[in-house]
Amino acid sequence: MRILVISDIHANYTAFETVLNHAKGDWDYVWCLGDVVGYGPSPNECVERLRELPHLCLAGNHDWAALDRLDIRTFNPDARRAVDWTRETLTEENTRWLRALPTTFVIGNYTLVHASPREPIWEYILEPLVAALNFPHFETQYCLVGHTHQPVIYEMVNDNGETESYKPSYFDKIQLNGHRKIINPGSIGQPRDADPRAAYAILDFEKNIWEHRRIEYDIAKTQAQMRAHGLPERLISRLEHGW
Repeated sequence: MRILVISDIHANYTAFETVLNHAKGDWDYVWCLGDVVGYGPSPNECVERLRELPHLCLAGNHDWAALDRLDIRTFNPDARRAVDWTRETLTEENTRWLRALPTTFVIGNYTLVHASPREPIWEYILEPLVAALNFPHFETQYCLVGHTHQPVIYEMVNDNGETESYKPSYFDKIQLNGHRKIINPGSIGQPRDADPRAAYAILDFEKNIWEHRRIEYDIAKTQAQMRAHGLPERLISRLEHGW
């Protein structure tokens, strides 16, 4: 089975649909690592499009924020405005769907979370040290995470827990070699690695072959939709810069 691995759509329907069209025919099932909503202009459209697909989906921090499960006083002012707008915009049916999302899922050799295995909703894994501290918190060979909006592979390289990080080589198929790994496919809707292109991945579940991918989408279209809804200009401009 081939898996379309996605994360951090963030209500960016244009980017989401571009990814689905680009990956068409390459996958049998979708794994979404959370944050379907938040920041972007199309929360209902993104939820409903995902629900049409054969999928499993985890809860992210912005999904929880839309459900009032997080204290958004910890968010910056622009993010708080976006959360308030998202809460007002989501339909009751889509809110119920978000409410039912799990925070952790284990299937075969893979543990799936949004943020980290030791803190599935909130912790950012941005460096090898934090990745190393998380390896004891899952039992499978591999863990897939999102949340940082940065595609990367962290690998435990010895029994002492020493961990190294590897940047993705896009469209190259990587045979996962049995070493324990934490892998991030990057963000569809709001990349933060100075590359504004939408990021996703394809996983051959039986053969453990991973492929990072990156594609352009119509950023200006999403920005125009955000402006039409009065969303913060900082959230709009960041899309074209990838931060």
